[in-house]
Amino acid sequence: MDPEPTAELLTIDQLAERTGVTVRNIRFYSGRGLLPPPRLRGRTGLYGPDHIARLQLVGELSALGFTLSAIERHLERVPHSAGPEELALQLALLTPWAPEPLEEVERKELDRRAGRVLDDADVEKLVAFGVVQHLDDGRVRLQGPGALAAGLDSLDHGLPADFWQRSHEVIEQHTAALAEDLMKLFQDQVLQPYRDAGRPAEERTRLAAALSHLKPVTVQGVVTAFGRAVNRNIRERVDTEKEPGDAAG
Repeated sequence: MDPEPTAELLTIDQLAERTGVTVRNIRFYSGRGLLPPPRLRGRTGLYGPDHIARLQLVGELSALGFTLSAIERHLERVPHSAGPEELALQLALLTPWAPEPLEEVERKELDRRAGRVLDDADVEKLVAFGVVQHLDDGRVRLQGPGALAAGLDSLDHGLPADFWQRSHEVIEQHTAALAEDLMKLFQDQVLQPYRDAGRPAEERTRLAAALSHLKPVTVQGVVTAFGRAVNRNIRERVDTEKEPGDAAG
């Protein structure tokens, strides 16, 4: 897709500086077909907004844990003719659900962030909570700071690690099913009508803006629904456990 007359064109060095992707990686991605060829001005290759947007999309997919082969498969569905707006929409489909960045830290750094010295049993409990993961070199992979704070709070309450581990497994099981159902609903009622309409340009900005609100609205809905379900479950258990004479009181 040709850029607008006012679109800024960059050399490969300028593109690397703008996006934070090395020249070597830009050339590698181009060789794998992840980027369209540059526009030639004489013998100089020039890159436009569509190249920037595509590199941002590659970076987001990589940050989400996609392998290079998976990134290639994903981008096969995004033709080289796609402009910056279409690529921005593709990025918006991913960004709202990007997790907090993972950090790999030494045990001493974990202690510093915890504000106290953690023994091996404490760390194993944090692993059970899903807060940290062991790495082969003795370091740990740490979730976001909010996860560590919640994990430390759980440590202080003294419930057995097995309880937290099994709780984590139950949550993973049910949230995976919830995510699958919600994504199918989104595909059927939002994305597919957009595709069937020919991906109208005027819909892209509106969809991208709506997607930025999807995560907080969904998370709040899950928290609210879960709270209601727990309260309902508590009431039902209390009613079931009442002695026959209690009802008269």
